[in-house]
Amino acid sequence: MWIILLMLMGYLLLPILLIYLTHVSNTMRKIGAVVLAYAVGLILGNINLFPRGGDFYRSLVNATSKNFLPKEEIMPYLEAGNLTTGDLLVNQIASTQDMLTNLTVLIAIPLLLFSLDLKRWLHLAGEAFKSLILALVSLFIAIVVGFLIWGSSIPQSAEVGGLLVGVYTGGTPNLAILRLALQVDQEIYLLTHTSDVVIGAIFLLFLMTVAQRIFNTFLPHFRDSKKHRAICTIVKESEGLDNYLGMLNFKSFLKLGIALLLSIAILGIAFGLSTLFDPKHETTIIVLTVTTLGILASLVKRINAIEYTFQFGMYFIIVFSLGLASLANLRVLLETISLGLFMYVFVAVFGSMVIHVILSKIFKVDTDTTIITITALTYSAPFVPAVAAAIRNKEVIISGLAVGTLGYAFGTYAGLMMAALLKLF
Repeated sequence: MWIILLMLMGYLLLPILLIYLTHVSNTMRKIGAVVLAYAVGLILGNINLFPRGGDFYRSLVNATSKNFLPKEEIMPYLEAGNLTTGDLLVNQIASTQDMLTNLTVLIAIPLLLFSLDLKRWLHLAGEAFKSLILALVSLFIAIVVGFLIWGSSIPQSAEVGGLLVGVYTGGTPNLAILRLALQVDQEIYLLTHTSDVVIGAIFLLFLMTVAQRIFNTFLPHFRDSKKHRAICTIVKESEGLDNYLGMLNFKSFLKLGIALLLSIAILGIAFGLSTLFDPKHETTIIVLTVTTLGILASLVKRINAIEYTFQFGMYFIIVFSLGLASLANLRVLLETISLGLFMYVFVAVFGSMVIHVILSKIFKVDTDTTIITITALTYSAPFVPAVAAAIRNKEVIISGLAVGTLGYAFGTYAGLMMAALLKLF
């Protein structure tokens, strides 16, 4: 138990150190605390800091879409002697990491939304949904191209195309659902998921670091766009997205405590509401509820006026980024990748991005809206705040959450349609 507690303390305290480094170092500030957390998490997850468990345990975990086994599934194996107490500890660690990443991002979303202005976002909604359509067109084109090039060398390639549409419009939940609906073999599913994790890690780092500078050479700048210029406000130094120091005074601390309790209450309502629906829609219902209630809470002046709720929410996003990255075992991932399938996924991700940027240029969609739309569809709504912070633009968060939520809603249907379409070739 003390190992679990020590791990949790590390996850909660290390982000504070990273935030401090961004305040004392110009280089670290340019990189950003989110990117630093992601990099540190990858290092921690691949230096054997966390135990991995035995071969039999890993084979059981690899057969699922999670990083751990539920208690009711692991206990029979433990009682039969197939697993050891060491494997049980590894499972508890993985379960705690998964719980931490899920809770922190869900607590963060309302906190991030409390300070936003819904009226200003309504001016951005048209551009966001235009970008959503361009993103979907780009993804469909890229997957068809990838299928025509590598489809003949990949088993169940049409079904894989459906999986890719699902995961890049609704995330892992849609991927898991489509695996069942399309009856994809376990090995093909795991290889697809593995390729997605590896390429996704590289792509996420690209979006959070140099994408904005590169895209700005082709696309309109967000704050230079005529549609946005009138609603973009100059953020005061004390209110800067990267400035966390104001959170430390006693008055702010008390108000942020109230905001945290409100966010936790919203999360509790979301979990309660999700139990009324089919379990396969649980994630969608929870994200929809915390987003909706967070937006409604922002309309209350006393809540909207609480300072530093955005920065407080970003602290939890940094914890989320650190925890998520530490779950990746790069050595195992790289050992199991299939080259043809890897290239298929690569084209789906980077190819769709190139097409999307070209279409954004034609239809005059700005850089930040393009980036946040790609993020919301490729990684789902919970990743939106992290990338918004990395590109230093909180104005696009609601747009990204809206796009990501829509992706959850229709990703499964789009995946089924794509698989059926590819079978016609």
